[in-house]
Amino acid sequence: MNTHPKKERTLVIIKPDAVQRALIGEIIVRYERLGLKLVGLKMTVPSEEQVEQHYTLDPNWRRVTGEKTIASYKSRGLTPPSEDPLEITAKILKNLKKYMTAGPVICMVWEGAHAVELVRKVTGGTEPRGAAVGTIRGDFVVDSYIMSDNDDRAVRNLIHGSGSVEEANMEIPHWFTKDELIDYKVSREDVMYEAELRNILP
Repeated sequence: MNTHPKKERTLVIIKPDAVQRALIGEIIVRYERLGLKLVGLKMTVPSEEQVEQHYTLDPNWRRVTGEKTIASYKSRGLTPPSEDPLEITAKILKNLKKYMTAGPVICMVWEGAHAVELVRKVTGGTEPRGAAVGTIRGDFVVDSYIMSDNDDRAVRNLIHGSGSVEEANMEIPHWFTKDELIDYKVSREDVMYEAELRNILP
């Protein structure tokens, strides 16, 4: 049975720096304006184990992330700290665990057509320095890989958003039980998703 695209879901985590900067409402508004529907929401302080499991749900994450980091350095004319992707990722994961467990985070599940892609577009590039103006990271963060590397910490980029539908399908059950996700309808869905607009004029 085919599922309508409007049922696509994605995980978003508002990270500790965004909570401390009182950006929770601003971030939620950006996704609501897209027409996405919030179907899961909670505040938690994750454990280091939970964070590590989150980032390694995809068995290729360590290698791929390391390779992307090396490529990012080289594209900017910089020398990466190592040519070994796994060595780089080990350091990234260590810093991510410190960052993500520093305080409370807000975990959310958003639902709607192309939810994964649209959330990532509105959120902006992973490195805030290069994120486009108008995106959340482009508008609210000044951090960069250079600064985070110099300080031996994770880049502070406010938000985690699932990178693909497959990733979202792994991440959502890691943070939410089925009972914590609510299936409901909002009135705007008729305007957004019905094949024809009806019952508008008297």
